[in-house]
Amino acid sequence: MSDVQEQPCWYILHTYSGYEMMVKDSLFRLVENNNLQNQIFDVKIPMEQTIEEKNGKRKVVERKLLPCYVFIKMIYSNQLWYLVTNTRGVTGFVGPQGRPIPMKDEEIRKMRLEEVVVNADFAVGDTVNIDAGPLAGFDGVITELNDLAQKAKVNIQMFGRSTDVEVEYIQIKKLDAPAAPAEE
Repeated sequence: MSDVQEQPCWYILHTYSGYEMMVKDSLFRLVENNNLQNQIFDVKIPMEQTIEEKNGKRKVVERKLLPCYVFIKMIYSNQLWYLVTNTRGVTGFVGPQGRPIPMKDEEIRKMRLEEVVVNADFAVGDTVNIDAGPLAGFDGVITELNDLAQKAKVNIQMFGRSTDVEVEYIQIKKLDAPAAPAEE
């Protein structure tokens, strides 16, 4: 890898367990104190909301999707590598010999690091394949579209029954083949 890169890319940092928020805050302070706004663009810890039940009460809790990992969008250079890896709580970049490897666009999309606005060329009645999320691998027919929320209702066959599920535009791919009739 060359000394300096021109385009910002997402990289993965490995941290000590429980230090993710401290690392994120320290990196934002590093950016501010050293005027690195044009080199380090974003730092994220992917979170998911889960429902926990304790003593009969339900509560929505945010959990880290990948504990011990922090994602950073930056223009790579050896100087930045040194500054970032010497941040308290960081054990190093994920990559060979601690040198970072940029994440691929598909990985960024699946981790939802960046909000992707999809200009959907979907229409009600189109056959689509769900390629991400818990329903990945299912094919179905679009029954409803919500461009504002970037979501679609898709009718899929699950356990021998027709089921409507709501998925985001970025989770589906249009198929060329026409839809098979649901019931005949």
